[in-house]
Amino acid sequence: MIYNIAIDGPAGAGKSTIARRVARELSFVYVDTGAMYRAMALYLLRREVNREAPDEIAGACQDAEISIEYRDGEQVVLLNGENVNPYLRTEEVGNMASVSSANPEVRKKLLDLQRKLAGTMNVVMDGRDIGTTILPNADVKIYLTASAHTRAKRRYLELTEKGTACDLSQIQKDIEERDQRDMNREISPLKKAEDAVLVDSSDMSIDQVVKSILQIYRDKVVKSEKESGQ
Repeated sequence: MIYNIAIDGPAGAGKSTIARRVARELSFVYVDTGAMYRAMALYLLRREVNREAPDEIAGACQDAEISIEYRDGEQVVLLNGENVNPYLRTEEVGNMASVSSANPEVRKKLLDLQRKLAGTMNVVMDGRDIGTTILPNADVKIYLTASAHTRAKRRYLELTEKGTACDLSQIQKDIEERDQRDMNREISPLKKAEDAVLVDSSDMSIDQVVKSILQIYRDKVVKSEKESGQ
């Protein structure tokens, strides 16, 4: 049986870190949706698609096949069968991804690819609309959050450890403004799915959050298997 875990939540809640850990603990595939958007951007750049032409982007994206697999413990992003990991973090790709990710046809194409992955393997996927839009039938849905102050403090510590000068109050203000944008955007706004379990990590360590989500998953699997008579 194939199982899917969807983890949604606001910026700075630690979704990617937690999702990777949960996937590793369960030997599931962590689906890095951001990397998939970058792979699409790389494809468009290679096709020399005009970034200022939405219709051209919409047409070209249809021929891209993007998938994710693990090789020797490393996540590999495949673009039409090619490992494109070395090319995804360039500024050029990032700039194209910023433009192309807003194109409705690109989003639709990647949504189809993400659902295809989830239909063929055990996955953990994180984002803003995984449980509400991309995987509405996920076996386990988590809404991972933390107070704006906690998220700002985490970001502040991360930046200061790198030697970057920053202001905690400004970081918190930026996070609160981003929350409002994400929650009120027209397409797939950030919100807790009705059947998602709320996990507030404000006073929890990463290990505690991972343990909590693993327990939620295992409880759900046991219940599911009992109901199906397995």
